[in-house]
Amino acid sequence: MDIMQQLQQIATERELPVDELKLELEQALAVAYKKYKGVAGDVTVRLDKTVKTGAVIEKEVVGEVLEPSLQIGLEIARKHNAEAQVGDFIAVEIDPNIFGRIAATTFKQVLQQKFHEAERRKMHDQFSELVGEVVSGQVSRREESSVLVQVNRMEVELPKREQVGTDDYRPNERLRLYILRIEDTSRGWKVIASRSHPNLLRKLLELEVPEIADGVVEIMSVAREPGQRSKVAVISRDERVDAVGSCVGPRGSRIQVIMDELRPEKIDIVPWAEEPRQFIINALSPAKVNSIKMNMEERSAYVIVPDTQLSLAIGRGGQNVRLAARLTDWKIDIRSEQQAIEEKQGKVAAEGQS
Repeated sequence: MDIMQQLQQIATERELPVDELKLELEQALAVAYKKYKGVAGDVTVRLDKTVKTGAVIEKEVVGEVLEPSLQIGLEIARKHNAEAQVGDFIAVEIDPNIFGRIAATTFKQVLQQKFHEAERRKMHDQFSELVGEVVSGQVSRREESSVLVQVNRMEVELPKREQVGTDDYRPNERLRLYILRIEDTSRGWKVIASRSHPNLLRKLLELEVPEIADGVVEIMSVAREPGQRSKVAVISRDERVDAVGSCVGPRGSRIQVIMDELRPEKIDIVPWAEEPRQFIINALSPAKVNSIKMNMEERSAYVIVPDTQLSLAIGRGGQNVRLAARLTDWKIDIRSEQQAIEEKQGKVAAEGQS
Protein backbone atom coordinates (compact mmCIF):
# COMPACT_ATOMS: atom_id res chain seq x y z
CA MET A 1 0.00 0.00 0.00
CA ASP A 2 1.52 3.37 -1.02
CA ILE A 3 1.58 6.46 1.17
CA MET A 4 -1.48 8.02 -0.47
CA GLN A 5 -3.52 4.85 0.02
CA GLN A 6 -2.49 4.77 3.68
CA LEU A 7 -3.51 8.40 4.02
CA GLN A 8 -6.93 7.70 2.49
CA GLN A 9 -7.43 4.74 4.84
CA ILE A 10 -6.54 6.79 7.92
CA ALA A 11 -8.82 9.63 6.81
CA THR A 12 -11.70 7.16 6.39
CA GLU A 13 -11.10 5.47 9.76
CA ARG A 14 -10.88 8.76 11.66
CA GLU A 15 -13.57 10.54 9.64
CA LEU A 16 -11.20 13.40 8.82
CA PRO A 17 -10.92 15.34 5.52
CA VAL A 18 -8.24 13.70 3.37
CA ASP A 19 -6.99 17.09 2.10
CA GLU A 20 -6.46 18.28 5.66
CA LEU A 21 -4.58 15.09 6.58
CA LYS A 22 -2.49 15.39 3.42
CA LEU A 23 -1.32 18.83 4.51
CA GLU A 24 -0.55 17.55 8.02
CA LEU A 25 1.39 14.59 6.61
CA GLU A 26 3.43 16.86 4.35
CA GLN A 27 4.37 19.02 7.31
CA ALA A 28 5.32 15.92 9.32
CA LEU A 29 7.47 14.65 6.44
CA ALA A 30 9.23 18.01 6.27
CA VAL A 31 10.12 17.80 9.98
CA ALA A 32 11.37 14.22 9.56
CA TYR A 33 13.44 15.17 6.49
CA LYS A 34 15.14 18.04 8.35
CA LYS A 35 15.89 15.69 11.25
CA TYR A 36 17.28 13.05 8.90
CA LYS A 37 19.45 15.46 6.93
CA GLY A 38 20.38 17.62 9.93
CA VAL A 39 19.50 20.85 8.18
CA ALA A 40 17.83 24.08 9.29
CA GLY A 41 15.65 26.48 7.36
CA ASP A 42 12.38 26.06 5.52
CA VAL A 43 11.67 22.71 3.88
CA THR A 44 8.72 21.99 1.63
CA VAL A 45 7.67 18.37 1.11
CA ARG A 46 4.70 17.44 -1.07
CA LEU A 47 2.87 14.19 -1.54
CA ASP A 48 2.80 13.36 -5.23
CA LYS A 49 1.08 10.23 -6.49
CA THR A 50 2.81 10.57 -9.90
CA VAL A 51 6.18 9.53 -8.43
CA LYS A 52 7.04 6.02 -7.23
CA THR A 53 7.81 6.90 -3.59
CA GLY A 54 4.79 9.17 -3.33
CA ALA A 55 6.71 12.21 -2.06
CA VAL A 56 8.89 15.03 -3.44
CA ILE A 57 10.90 17.85 -1.90
CA GLU A 58 11.14 21.32 -3.34
CA LYS A 59 14.83 22.14 -3.97
CA GLU A 60 16.08 25.59 -4.92
CA VAL A 61 17.95 25.91 -8.20
CA VAL A 62 21.38 27.52 -7.55
CA GLY A 63 24.57 28.22 -9.45
CA GLU A 64 26.71 26.61 -6.75
CA VAL A 65 25.32 23.90 -4.48
CA LEU A 66 26.24 24.54 -0.84
CA GLU A 67 23.49 22.49 0.80
CA PRO A 68 22.60 19.42 -1.32
CA SER A 69 19.67 18.56 0.93
CA LEU A 70 17.89 21.79 -0.01
CA GLN A 71 19.55 22.88 -3.28
CA ILE A 72 20.05 21.56 -6.79
CA GLY A 73 22.52 22.69 -9.45
CA LEU A 74 21.25 24.39 -12.60
CA GLU A 75 22.56 21.68 -14.95
CA ILE A 76 20.82 18.86 -13.06
CA ALA A 77 17.69 20.98 -12.61
CA ARG A 78 17.38 21.37 -16.38
CA LYS A 79 17.23 17.58 -16.72
CA HIS A 80 13.99 17.84 -14.76
CA ASN A 81 12.82 21.03 -16.43
CA ALA A 82 14.61 22.39 -19.49
CA GLU A 83 13.43 25.92 -18.69
CA ALA A 84 14.69 25.93 -15.10
CA GLN A 85 16.44 29.10 -13.94
CA VAL A 86 18.47 30.01 -10.85
CA GLY A 87 16.02 30.89 -8.06
CA ASP A 88 13.37 28.43 -9.26
CA PHE A 89 12.26 25.44 -7.18
CA ILE A 90 12.32 21.93 -8.61
CA ALA A 91 10.41 18.95 -7.23
CA VAL A 92 12.82 16.10 -6.50
CA GLU A 93 11.59 12.64 -5.54
CA ILE A 94 12.43 11.43 -2.03
CA ASP A 95 11.76 8.15 -0.23
CA PRO A 96 10.35 8.64 3.30
CA ASN A 97 11.37 5.06 4.14
CA ILE A 98 15.10 5.93 4.17
CA PHE A 99 14.82 8.75 6.70
CA GLY A 100 16.27 6.45 9.35
CA ARG A 101 15.01 5.29 12.76
CA ILE A 102 15.33 8.62 14.61
CA ALA A 103 13.71 10.53 11.76
CA ALA A 104 11.01 7.89 11.42
CA THR A 105 10.23 8.19 15.14
CA THR A 106 10.08 11.96 14.79
CA PHE A 107 7.80 11.53 11.79
CA LYS A 108 5.41 9.30 13.73
CA GLN A 109 5.35 11.64 16.71
CA VAL A 110 4.68 14.69 14.58
CA LEU A 111 2.07 12.87 12.53
CA GLN A 112 0.29 11.66 15.68
CA GLN A 113 0.28 15.22 17.00
CA LYS A 114 -1.12 16.43 13.69
CA PHE A 115 -3.84 13.79 13.86
CA HIS A 116 -4.79 14.94 17.36
CA GLU A 117 -4.84 18.56 16.23
CA ALA A 118 -7.00 17.67 13.23
CA GLU A 119 -9.41 15.74 15.43
CA ARG A 120 -9.59 18.63 17.92
CA ARG A 121 -10.37 21.02 15.07
CA LYS A 122 -13.00 18.61 13.87
CA MET A 123 -14.50 18.55 17.37
CA HIS A 124 -14.54 22.35 17.51
CA ASP A 125 -16.11 22.65 14.05
CA GLN A 126 -18.71 19.99 14.83
CA PHE A 127 -19.79 21.29 18.21
CA SER A 128 -19.47 25.04 17.64
CA GLU A 129 -22.70 24.74 15.62
CA LEU A 130 -24.33 22.73 18.41
CA VAL A 131 -23.74 25.17 21.28
CA GLY A 132 -27.19 25.99 22.65
CA GLU A 133 -28.70 22.83 21.18
CA VAL A 134 -29.68 19.40 22.51
CA VAL A 135 -27.76 16.30 21.45
CA SER A 136 -28.18 12.61 22.17
CA GLY A 137 -25.29 10.58 23.56
CA GLN A 138 -24.22 7.45 25.40
CA VAL A 139 -22.54 7.46 28.79
CA SER A 140 -19.02 6.10 28.30
CA ARG A 141 -17.19 6.52 31.62
CA ARG A 142 -16.51 8.65 34.67
CA GLU A 143 -13.44 10.79 35.12
CA GLU A 144 -13.11 12.05 38.69
CA SER A 145 -16.38 13.91 39.36
CA SER A 146 -17.27 14.34 35.67
CA VAL A 147 -19.29 12.04 33.43
CA LEU A 148 -18.07 11.58 29.86
CA VAL A 149 -20.69 11.02 27.19
CA GLN A 150 -20.01 9.77 23.66
CA VAL A 151 -21.67 12.07 21.09
CA ASN A 152 -20.96 11.61 17.37
CA ARG A 153 -17.81 9.60 18.22
CA MET A 154 -16.56 12.49 20.38
CA GLU A 155 -16.48 12.64 24.18
CA VAL A 156 -18.49 15.41 25.80
CA GLU A 157 -17.92 16.33 29.45
CA LEU A 158 -20.74 16.61 31.96
CA PRO A 159 -19.14 18.35 34.99
CA LYS A 160 -20.45 17.72 38.49
CA ARG A 161 -22.16 21.13 38.64
CA GLU A 162 -24.12 20.33 35.46
CA GLN A 163 -25.29 16.90 36.58
CA VAL A 164 -28.64 16.03 38.13
CA GLY A 165 -28.54 14.17 41.42
CA THR A 166 -31.35 11.81 40.47
CA ASP A 167 -29.60 10.62 37.28
CA ASP A 168 -27.66 7.34 37.47
CA TYR A 169 -25.28 7.89 34.51
CA ARG A 170 -24.86 4.15 34.04
CA PRO A 171 -22.33 3.06 31.39
CA ASN A 172 -23.95 2.79 27.92
CA GLU A 173 -27.06 4.63 29.14
CA ARG A 174 -28.47 6.91 26.45
CA LEU A 175 -29.51 10.42 27.37
CA ARG A 176 -29.91 13.89 25.93
CA LEU A 177 -27.69 16.84 26.83
CA TYR A 178 -27.67 20.59 26.39
CA ILE A 179 -24.38 21.81 24.86
CA LEU A 180 -23.23 24.76 26.97
CA ARG A 181 -19.89 25.83 25.50
CA ILE A 182 -16.55 24.77 24.05
CA GLU A 183 -13.48 25.43 26.19
CA ASP A 184 -9.91 25.76 24.89
CA THR A 185 -7.65 23.91 27.34
CA SER A 186 -3.98 22.85 27.34
CA ARG A 187 -5.17 19.41 26.25
CA GLY A 188 -7.24 20.75 23.37
CA TRP A 189 -10.88 21.63 22.90
CA LYS A 190 -13.32 20.43 25.56
CA VAL A 191 -17.09 20.33 25.01
CA ILE A 192 -19.08 21.11 28.17
CA ALA A 193 -22.68 19.92 28.39
CA SER A 194 -25.47 20.11 30.97
CA ARG A 195 -28.37 18.05 32.22
CA SER A 196 -29.46 20.66 34.77
CA HIS A 197 -29.73 23.82 32.64
CA PRO A 198 -33.27 25.25 32.18
CA ASN A 199 -32.63 25.45 28.44
CA LEU A 200 -32.48 21.65 28.25
CA LEU A 201 -36.17 21.60 29.15
CA ARG A 202 -36.88 24.49 26.77
CA LYS A 203 -35.17 22.71 23.87
CA LEU A 204 -36.83 19.37 24.61
CA LEU A 205 -40.21 21.09 24.41
CA GLU A 206 -39.25 22.63 21.08
CA LEU A 207 -38.35 19.17 19.79
CA GLU A 208 -41.49 17.44 21.05
CA VAL A 209 -44.12 20.13 20.41
CA PRO A 210 -44.58 21.08 16.72
CA GLU A 211 -46.55 24.20 17.67
CA ILE A 212 -43.49 25.53 19.52
CA ALA A 213 -41.15 24.66 16.66
CA ASP A 214 -43.51 26.47 14.27
CA GLY A 215 -43.72 29.56 16.49
CA VAL A 216 -47.47 29.23 17.11
CA VAL A 217 -46.84 28.52 20.80
CA GLU A 218 -44.06 30.41 22.57
CA ILE A 219 -42.23 29.55 25.79
CA MET A 220 -42.15 32.76 27.85
CA SER A 221 -40.25 31.57 30.93
CA VAL A 222 -38.86 28.43 32.55
CA ALA A 223 -38.14 27.73 36.22
CA ARG A 224 -36.46 24.47 37.04
CA GLU A 225 -35.25 22.50 40.03
CA PRO A 226 -33.45 19.71 38.14
CA GLY A 227 -34.58 16.19 38.88
CA GLN A 228 -37.48 17.38 41.03
CA ARG A 229 -39.93 19.81 39.45
CA SER A 230 -40.21 22.52 36.81
CA LYS A 231 -42.69 25.14 35.71
CA VAL A 232 -43.00 26.43 32.16
CA ALA A 233 -45.11 29.43 31.10
CA VAL A 234 -46.41 29.36 27.52
CA ILE A 235 -48.59 31.54 25.30
CA SER A 236 -50.37 30.90 22.02
CA ARG A 237 -50.06 33.33 19.11
CA ASP A 238 -53.16 31.80 17.55
CA GLU A 239 -56.42 32.02 19.52
CA ARG A 240 -57.51 28.72 17.98
CA VAL A 241 -54.53 26.89 19.54
CA ASP A 242 -54.43 25.95 23.23
CA ALA A 243 -50.85 26.59 24.39
CA VAL A 244 -50.99 24.36 27.47
CA GLY A 245 -52.83 21.57 25.65
CA SER A 246 -50.31 21.61 22.81
CA CYS A 247 -47.42 21.12 25.24
CA VAL A 248 -49.15 18.42 27.25
CA GLY A 249 -50.33 16.56 24.16
CA PRO A 250 -53.12 14.01 23.78
CA ARG A 251 -53.52 12.19 27.10
CA GLY A 252 -50.27 13.81 28.24
CA SER A 253 -48.21 11.99 25.60
CA ARG A 254 -45.89 14.88 24.69
CA ILE A 255 -45.02 16.01 28.19
CA GLN A 256 -44.61 12.38 29.26
CA VAL A 257 -41.80 11.89 26.72
CA ILE A 258 -39.93 14.82 28.28
CA MET A 259 -40.59 13.68 31.86
CA ASP A 260 -39.26 10.23 30.92
CA GLU A 261 -36.07 11.88 29.67
CA LEU A 262 -35.71 14.03 32.82
CA ARG A 263 -36.94 11.31 35.18
CA PRO A 264 -38.31 11.70 37.81
CA GLU A 265 -38.77 15.45 37.25
CA LYS A 266 -42.39 16.66 37.22
CA ILE A 267 -43.29 19.46 34.80
CA ASP A 268 -46.12 21.99 35.22
CA ILE A 269 -47.21 23.81 32.07
CA VAL A 270 -49.06 27.05 32.88
CA PRO A 271 -50.50 29.83 30.69
CA TRP A 272 -48.47 33.02 30.62
CA ALA A 273 -50.34 36.27 31.29
CA GLU A 274 -49.20 39.82 30.65
CA GLU A 275 -51.04 41.04 33.75
CA PRO A 276 -48.80 40.14 36.75
CA ARG A 277 -51.69 39.29 39.07
CA GLN A 278 -53.09 36.68 36.70
CA PHE A 279 -49.63 35.33 35.90
CA ILE A 280 -48.92 34.75 39.60
CA ILE A 281 -52.26 32.95 39.99
CA ASN A 282 -51.39 30.72 37.02
CA ALA A 283 -47.88 30.09 38.30
CA LEU A 284 -49.10 28.90 41.71
CA SER A 285 -51.21 26.20 40.07
CA PRO A 286 -52.43 23.68 41.06
CA ALA A 287 -53.18 25.69 44.23
CA LYS A 288 -56.21 28.01 44.22
CA VAL A 289 -55.83 31.69 45.11
CA ASN A 290 -58.39 33.79 46.99
CA SER A 291 -56.80 37.22 46.64
CA ILE A 292 -53.54 39.01 45.86
CA LYS A 293 -52.24 42.34 47.10
CA MET A 294 -49.58 43.72 44.73
CA ASN A 295 -46.67 46.03 45.48
CA MET A 296 -45.58 47.18 42.02
CA GLU A 297 -42.49 49.08 43.21
CA GLU A 298 -41.03 46.12 45.10
CA ARG A 299 -42.43 43.55 42.63
CA SER A 300 -43.86 41.62 45.55
CA ALA A 301 -47.23 39.92 46.00
CA TYR A 302 -49.10 39.08 49.22
CA VAL A 303 -51.18 36.01 48.31
CA ILE A 304 -54.04 34.58 50.35
CA VAL A 305 -55.15 31.00 49.68
CA PRO A 306 -57.85 28.81 51.24
CA ASP A 307 -56.78 27.12 54.47
CA THR A 308 -56.94 23.72 52.77
CA GLN A 309 -54.68 24.93 49.94
CA LEU A 310 -51.77 26.37 51.94
CA SER A 311 -49.51 23.30 51.84
CA LEU A 312 -50.26 22.82 48.14
CA ALA A 313 -49.50 26.47 47.34
CA ILE A 314 -46.21 26.40 49.23
CA GLY A 315 -45.25 22.92 48.11
CA ARG A 316 -42.85 20.45 49.67
CA GLY A 317 -39.97 22.39 51.14
CA GLY A 318 -41.43 25.59 49.63
CA GLN A 319 -40.84 24.26 46.11
CA ASN A 320 -44.12 25.36 44.48
CA VAL A 321 -43.95 28.98 45.62
CA ARG A 322 -40.21 29.11 44.93
CA LEU A 323 -40.67 27.98 41.33
CA ALA A 324 -43.64 30.33 40.86
CA ALA A 325 -41.52 33.25 42.08
CA ARG A 326 -38.74 32.38 39.63
CA LEU A 327 -41.18 31.86 36.79
CA THR A 328 -42.88 35.23 37.28
CA ASP A 329 -39.86 37.14 38.60
CA TRP A 330 -42.00 38.36 41.51
CA LYS A 331 -41.46 37.90 45.22
CA ILE A 332 -44.44 35.88 46.50
CA ASP A 333 -45.52 35.80 50.14
CA ILE A 334 -48.29 33.26 50.87
CA ARG A 335 -50.77 33.16 53.75
CA SER A 336 -53.82 31.00 54.44
CA GLU A 337 -57.15 32.71 55.12
CA GLN A 338 -56.81 32.05 58.85
CA GLN A 339 -53.23 33.33 58.93
CA ALA A 340 -54.25 36.49 57.08
CA ILE A 341 -57.08 37.12 59.59
CA GLU A 342 -54.74 36.60 62.55
CA GLU A 343 -52.12 38.93 61.04
CA LYS A 344 -54.76 41.59 60.47
CA GLN A 345 -56.06 41.26 64.01
CA GLY A 346 -52.51 41.46 65.34
CA LYS A 347 -51.90 44.70 63.45
CA VAL A 348 -55.16 46.23 64.69
CA ALA A 349 -54.26 45.29 68.27
CA ALA A 350 -50.80 46.77 67.92
CA GLU A 351 -52.18 50.01 66.47
CA GLY A 352 -54.71 50.20 69.33
CA GLN A 353 -51.96 49.89 71.93
CA SER A 354 -49.92 52.60 70.27
